[in-house]
Amino acid sequence: MDNLIWIFISSLLVNNFVFSYFLGLCPFFGVSGKLETAFRLGLASTFVMLITALCTWFLNTYILIHAPYLRLITFIVVVASTVQFVEMVIKKMSPALFRALGIFLPLITTNCAILGFAIFATNRGYGLVEGVIFALGAGGGFTLALVLMAGLREENELSNVPSLMKGTAMSLIIAGILSMAFMGFAGLFSA
Repeated sequence: MDNLIWIFISSLLVNNFVFSYFLGLCPFFGVSGKLETAFRLGLASTFVMLITALCTWFLNTYILIHAPYLRLITFIVVVASTVQFVEMVIKKMSPALFRALGIFLPLITTNCAILGFAIFATNRGYGLVEGVIFALGAGGGFTLALVLMAGLREENELSNVPSLMKGTAMSLIIAGILSMAFMGFAGLFSA
């Protein structure tokens, strides 16, 4: 049980995909303009990570054990098909969210955080339960990163900021400060 808690906390805070590994920066900077959109994309990415965790465990356990050289291409196919499924569901269930996410919803397919998740889970030898906990932690950390950035960007628009610092420059500075702040979680647990 302690191992599962450590996997969750580690992937959520200590080894956050955005702030520690710098994976998933495209949606991090692109969708983090509005708080609600960022949160919903984070939830969609978490769902894709959960489905990817189940599929990669199944594939690694029963199929790729005989053909490990197909691992990367198989993971890409799993992520792409899962995202297509999520895109169809969101388009049917919430057309407003589908329009708000725009191009960033199909970009989950090429989100390196999700592919990185599949590779990390495989390389670390996680089983089914560990993989699902890792997916929840990594997805929660990704959502946390998007929501933090969106909240700070919304607050930044209401602040009196010099024109030189507006836009991309301020976003990069905020991202750097958040990344340094998350480095403080590294001493949270001792291994």
